Amino acid sequence: MTPTIADIRAAPLRRPEVLGRPRASTASWDPWGLMHPLSNDRAFAGQAARFAPPWGEVVCVATASDGTFGVGMTSQAGPITPVINDFFAPMLAGEPALATEKLWNMMARSANSAFGASGLASFAVGAVDLALWDLKGKILGVPVYELIGGPARDRTRCYATGNDLDDLRDRGFDSFKLACGVGSGAATAGIEETERLVSDARSELGPDADIMLDCWPVLDASYAVRLGEAMQPYRLTWIEDYAQPDDWPGYADVRRRLPSVMLAAGERWYTDRAFAHAAGQRLVDVVQPDIQWVGGATAVLKIAAIAAAAGIELALHGGCNDSYGQHLCHGLPGNRWAEMFVGCGPGESLMGAWRSTPGMAVPTDGRLVPSDAPGFGIDLNRDQLDAAIS
Repeated sequence: MTPTIADIRAAPLRRPEVLGRPRASTASWDPWGLMHPLSNDRAFAGQAARFAPPWGEVVCVATASDGTFGVGMTSQAGPITPVINDFFAPMLAGEPALATEKLWNMMARSANSAFGASGLASFAVGAVDLALWDLKGKILGVPVYELIGGPARDRTRCYATGNDLDDLRDRGFDSFKLACGVGSGAATAGIEETERLVSDARSELGPDADIMLDCWPVLDASYAVRLGEAMQPYRLTWIEDYAQPDDWPGYADVRRRLPSVMLAAGERWYTDRAFAHAAGQRLVDVVQPDIQWVGGATAVLKIAAIAAAAGIELALHGGCNDSYGQHLCHGLPGNRWAEMFVGCGPGESLMGAWRSTPGMAVPTDGRLVPSDAPGFGIDLNRDQLDAAIS
């Protein structure tokens, strides 16, 4: 008999050290820095912490009637936890545990009708969906990358995100994404500062290295165009997240005015519908869904199909940073490569980086092969899970 869903339960991650992560990172790049949603206004310079959400990660456990359990995770635990526990959990109880497409559809359509499918709702859907895919793999005894069609390559190529190029090269990476450190409020001085950052990197890495630039989704279109024009001599592989997430006219304007620049976006686009719109309008060259934020593995599979049909590249946001992204990056032929945000300092293990989960693989010489353990290969028993959320 096919197992059914016995219980779904979510709780904030309170003890990240149980997952092998340090409580504090010594990374060289503070990801908020001067780049924040109000960085277009000089009056808010240096106030990044004021605009950072106060909630941490949430852990979701889906348990089947045979006792097998799966683990999913996402961000924004404060509002997400009750959405899962009070809304999705009773809705899905008793349903077939392997019916991931059906279950995703139930959650997505119900959330859309009740309070909108995008944003926080897609975070909640993502945590449950990932737990269900982990559960499915464990019940069937196969890794998730096998469930979605098998490995698309022998090893998945990875690039590193961070500004300490010496450390990143020491770790074996040969492709890099730099963090733009200032927003549009810095005006011309900000463009000049970013140009120095990119120019120095190109000089250090040589003419053939892949270099990307992450601008966070906080710029305005006109500033993004000026920045893109200034970057053209340095042959960037792409410029990423250069407009507010829902500024569709802005994306169209940047695309029109920077026709020869490779553009990437999508980590803060929620649900597959946003990607369908972007693909239909040819707004970007690379789409970057975040598996924990966009609605889980089911949503990423839909987005991968959209990208493939449109001839657009796929590159999961943080795709190397957790077991979830690793399996999708490894199993989807259209995924360009896997991003590893190096949220730890020189000499610190990548197992302690942002989002890391016990049992996941780490890149070697800039390449990665995910764990072949069932599900997502997350090596946590029930006692450890209870300790992590207690």
